[in-house]
Amino acid sequence: MLKGHQLTVGALISTYRFPISLTWVLTFVETTLTALVPLFIGFAIDGLLAQEASDLYWLAAVLAGLVAVSVARRVYDTRVYGTIRVDISRELAERTGEMPVSRQNARLGMSRELVDFLEQEAPALMSSIVQLLISFFVLFMFHPMLSLSALASAVFMIALYGCFHLRFFRLNADHNQQTEQQVRILASRSPQAVLSHLTSLRSIEVKLSDTEAYVYGSIYSILLVFLMFNLWFAASTLTITVGTIFSIISYSWEFVESSIMLPITLQGWSRLSEIMHRINGNDYSSALDKLAK
Repeated sequence: MLKGHQLTVGALISTYRFPISLTWVLTFVETTLTALVPLFIGFAIDGLLAQEASDLYWLAAVLAGLVAVSVARRVYDTRVYGTIRVDISRELAERTGEMPVSRQNARLGMSRELVDFLEQEAPALMSSIVQLLISFFVLFMFHPMLSLSALASAVFMIALYGCFHLRFFRLNADHNQQTEQQVRILASRSPQAVLSHLTSLRSIEVKLSDTEAYVYGSIYSILLVFLMFNLWFAASTLTITVGTIFSIISYSWEFVESSIMLPITLQGWSRLSEIMHRINGNDYSSALDKLAK
């Protein structure tokens, strides 16, 4: 099914659009129900304090629906994406049949990351966007200032990641380049060559880890300032019930958790972009030039 296509995320979505669309519909339903849970908990708290149990029943219905959809999605996802992994690996094996085994083996492993992205990162990104929108809307209904602080933190966070996107791309390219040599180096039976290879991988992984630490430490700092502001603003400015203050804090924290998924997904896309250039035989330097522009 993939013959004649570039091996990209877009090509996979186009080729398998119907089964992938169903997984995304199930993801959307699951995420929406998950995002509504804190709101219904707040309603249930206020209802129980008023000796009224109807909101508790609504909460139970939402939770039951969430469990049913979550199980169905995971059962279906495993089968759909397992089939896609087989197809893309078979197609890439045919295209790289003349390559050295070391490079072919590495690229087969890399190609599976395209499917992993669709199965894991893409639904996580969709979930985070839905949760961000619902959190933003709920916070706005409580008070516009709560949602404006959320929007400001999201803008700062994405801008911060944007400054490091090219560095992530370069480091992932170096890592993939070194990984492609692994089987050849092991076949050489040279302890010195193996040690040099492993040391190079370690050096690149340390640089990646350090960059991640700096980026995510900064992002967490931005989001925690937002959370503390909303807690202070809600407690000191608004006249609200116990259930409402619970909902405000819950949705503020949900916004924080969802926001973290955006840079994680962007980092995954940085790595995936390099892999797509590599397995489709595109020139590495030209890919860097495009990113730099």
